Amino acid sequence: MNVKRIFGSLLTVLGIGGLVYAAILFSNLSNNNHDIKEVIIYTVLGLIFFVSGISLIRTVKDNF
Repeated sequence: MNVKRIFGSLLTVLGIGGLVYAAILFSNLSNNNHDIKEVIIYTVLGLIFFVSGISLIRTVKDNF
């Protein structure tokens, strides 16, 4: 059981969840600055989690 690979998968799933939530917020966007800031924050955090999770999964080598 590789802990780094599991952690990378968890980060990837959290990143996808953040991006989906940002898309939902974007679709319900009104002309409020508070809403735009929320969309930007969730998008940036989702991208950071997604990219770090994918890179962690790709760099970890399997040891059998």
